[in-house]
Amino acid sequence: MNKLTKNSLQSTDCFELPERVLQFGTGVLLRGLPDYFIDKANKQGVFKGRIVVVKSTDGGDANAFTEQDNLYTVCVRGILDGQDFQENIINSSISRVLSAKADWEAILKCAENKEIDIIISNTTEVGLQYVAEAISQQPPLSFPAKLLAYLQHRFVFFQGDASAGMVIIPTELISNNADKLKGILLELIRFNQLSPAFEAWVFGANIFCNSLVDRIVPGKPKGKVLEKLNKELGYQDDLLTVAEVFSLWAIEGDERVKAKLSFASVDVGVVITEDITKFKELKLRLLNGTHTLGCGVAILSGFKTVKEAMQNTDFYQYLHTLMMEELAPSIPFEIDFSESQSFGNKVLERFMNPHLEHQWLSISLNFSSKMKMRNVPMLLRYYENNGQPPVHFVRGFAAYLVFMKAVKFENNTYFGELNQQSYPINDETAALFYEKWRLPTQQAVHEILSDTNLWDIDLTQLPHFETEVLFQVQGFIQA
Repeated sequence: MNKLTKNSLQSTDCFELPERVLQFGTGVLLRGLPDYFIDKANKQGVFKGRIVVVKSTDGGDANAFTEQDNLYTVCVRGILDGQDFQENIINSSISRVLSAKADWEAILKCAENKEIDIIISNTTEVGLQYVAEAISQQPPLSFPAKLLAYLQHRFVFFQGDASAGMVIIPTELISNNADKLKGILLELIRFNQLSPAFEAWVFGANIFCNSLVDRIVPGKPKGKVLEKLNKELGYQDDLLTVAEVFSLWAIEGDERVKAKLSFASVDVGVVITEDITKFKELKLRLLNGTHTLGCGVAILSGFKTVKEAMQNTDFYQYLHTLMMEELAPSIPFEIDFSESQSFGNKVLERFMNPHLEHQWLSISLNFSSKMKMRNVPMLLRYYENNGQPPVHFVRGFAAYLVFMKAVKFENNTYFGELNQQSYPINDETAALFYEKWRLPTQQAVHEILSDTNLWDIDLTQLPHFETEVLFQVQGFIQA
C-alpha cells in the first residue's frame, strides 16, 4: 500500500502558502485541534498560512513528517446531533518540522520572518515550568527558555520594532496558561540579565492569550482498527490521527487578536473572547467533574470503558441526572442554565462515542486531586442552594472512597481489589488512604471526610453528608 504524500491531494496549491505560525510541539492534540482549524481555514481561502513545527523532545521520529510531505490524516469519528458521524481529512497545514536539537539556527531564522507572527505551544503541563538557565544555549532546555531566545533574536533583528510583536497562545492544560508563561519569561529575563528595553518589548509588543483546548484526540489506532482505516483511505499514514467530532479552542483576546487569528471565522469551535472563564468552568465541572464522579461507580460496576458504561441504561440515567440536576446548577460561576444544559448534552454525546475506547482506569489517575479541584466546589455550592446532600454526587463520592481502598503495596504501587482482581491506584494520596482504610469502615470514612489537608474543609460538617456517604460506602463494600 502506498504512503500518504502530496500525490494523494487533488490540489497542491497549499504548498505555495507562506509560513505564518511557529508551533512548539508535534503531539496529536495540536494536530487534531489548532492545526485542524488552520487547515480548514486555508482550504476556504481565509487564513492562507502554514505552520513551522518545532520538535522539542528526543522522543518520536520527525522523519514521518518528511516522508509524507508533512501531510497527515485526521479521521473524525463520533456522534453529531444523535447520528453517527465520520469524516477523513488530509491536513496540509504544516510546512516543515524542525528539531530544536538539530535545527536550532533554522528555528531562530524563522524569527526574522515578519509574516510568522503567531506562536502556539503544547509542551504538556510539565513543559510550562521555570528552569533557571542561559538562553544562549544551542538550544536552551526548557520551552520557556527556547521561546525567550526566539523572541530575543526577533527583537534584535527588527531592532525593537513594536510591529514585529507576536500573538502567543499556549494550549497547555493549566488554568491561565499564558499568564503563567509570562511570569516564567519574566523570571528568565531577570536571570539572564536582559535589557529593560527587551523586557518592555516582550510584554508590550507581544500579546499573550490564555486559552482552553477541548477535544479528545486518541491519535493513531492500532491493530484491526488501523488496518480497516488504511483500507478505507487507500494509503498508509504513519501520522494518522483519530479525533472526536466535538472541538473547542477558547482564546482570550481582543479585536487585534481576532484580526490576527482569522482562521477562527471558519469554525464555531474557535471562540475568541475577553474572558474564557465560562468555558473553563463548563469543561472542568460538566466534562471533567462528571468523569471524576462517574469513574468509581463505573469501575465498581465492572465497566472498563466509558463507551461500555454509557450503553448501560442504569448508568446512563445515573450520569445524566448527576450532571443535569446536581452539577449543572452548582457550577461556582454564573452561567445561564440553558448553556449548561446544552453543553451537558454535548458531553453525553461525547461519552457515548462508539469509536473511542476511553478507559475508566486511566480517568482514575490522580483521583483525589481531581475530586478536590473539580467537584468539592460544586458540593459546597449545592449545599448553599439546597441545604442537603446531592444524592448522585454522594454515590459517586462513596464509590471513589471504596476505589481508593488499597489492600497491598508492591513495586512502589498501591493496589485495590475488585472481584478478586487487583488494580493499580495511581494517586498521590494512595499511602494516606492505605493507612486510613486499616481502620473500621465507619472510622475510616469519618477520618477521610474530616481531613482538612485533603479537602481544605471538614466535609463532616456538611449536614447529613457523612451519614449518606457511609451508607453508600457500606453498600458498595457488601455488593
